[in-house]
Amino acid sequence: MPRPRFLDPTDRGLSQLGQEILPVLYRHRLLTAGQLTQLLRPTATSTRYIRRQLEVLHGRGLVDASVRRTSRAGELLWYTTALGCEVVEGGGELAPRAYRMTEDAAASQLQEHTLAVNTMGLAFVQYARRLGDECGPLDWDPEVAHRVRDGDSRLGDEAFLVPDSVLRYIHTTHTGDGGQQRMLLTFFCEIDRTTMSIARLAAKLHAYARYARYIPQPALGRGRPKAGGYRREAWRARYPSFPRILLVLDGASQSQLAKRTDDLRALAAADVRLQPAADLQAGVTTLEQLRAHGPFAPIVTPVLGDPEPTDVLLRTSAAATSVA
Repeated sequence: MPRPRFLDPTDRGLSQLGQEILPVLYRHRLLTAGQLTQLLRPTATSTRYIRRQLEVLHGRGLVDASVRRTSRAGELLWYTTALGCEVVEGGGELAPRAYRMTEDAAASQLQEHTLAVNTMGLAFVQYARRLGDECGPLDWDPEVAHRVRDGDSRLGDEAFLVPDSVLRYIHTTHTGDGGQQRMLLTFFCEIDRTTMSIARLAAKLHAYARYARYIPQPALGRGRPKAGGYRREAWRARYPSFPRILLVLDGASQSQLAKRTDDLRALAAADVRLQPAADLQAGVTTLEQLRAHGPFAPIVTPVLGDPEPTDVLLRTSAAATSVA
């Protein structure tokens, strides 16, 4: 997959790599030099060149860094400054985002969650390279809002579903006649670092089920729906098929995460709002398994139905769209 280019190489005297770094930082909010190296220069044997480019960008006021709260060695987490955001947005290749990383946000307790989301995305990128698939540094997008309820937008969580990340992946399979079939797989990804209750995690599944069935109604007059309304689910305007839901657990031992998976399955099975299960393809795995074995190993436990870990959730289902 070609490397992302969003700015003229002569703009602000930046190197090609410097210009690749900026949009990646803009989209993913916080990244370590190691993560950037794996995303943009995977064959490099050290982070030295990336760190040198970050220093150049920092000198031009385009990026800044915060010290990682959990690091004794003072590891730096990099993000785009307001000026850096303006430069990326001026390139016109990425949709502008309302959220911008600030010095306070970069130093907050959200550090590890943000890094975990990006570690998950990086795992997909690395396995795409190994398999000859397509998933690049910009193929996951954090916190994309999806309306799940008509009415006042001030309802917040009641009105919108906001996945931790929406990830797109093109998977290539070889057919018996020597040809290839390319399928677009889209994922709603949630990262749980054992910081939320199982009940709240299960409630997120209900929000996904509600989005799968949500048909928006145009307002007429004082909030009254127009007679007849729409007949298509809202997600069809954004996705060719309903995305798969991938819950990725981290922040505890594997045995504790296994118990957490069992508890989540029990709550989901008891929730009549999640029936029929055909609306959702939802599975749970751990960040450690995802990094070690890749997204197409039998590491995903279905949230509903058969408890055996499988690769079917990610490989073959209706929630895939042919792109060739």
